[in-house]
Amino acid sequence: MNEITIDCAGLETPRMFHQALAEGLAFPAWYGHNLDALHDLLTAIADETRLTLLNFEGLGPFSRGFRRVLTDAEGENPRLTIIFR
Repeated sequence: MNEITIDCAGLETPRMFHQALAEGLAFPAWYGHNLDALHDLLTAIADETRLTLLNFEGLGPFSRGFRRVLTDAEGENPRLTIIFR
């Protein structure tokens, strides 16, 4: 199982959060850094993966859209588990 932990403290913009996800999950260089692209790549994960997001609520107002996409993708991909802390 792939276990990735991302500390969201200090990620002040959506772009910074996208970049942290891209690095942590080893997304391809062509990742579009938008919610649609994020959903597509999360639902395509083929290996068992647990993504833990520390201090997620500290992301501020933009966290709502990310939470929706993350939980939707988790529901669609049985190999993906996302933990918000």
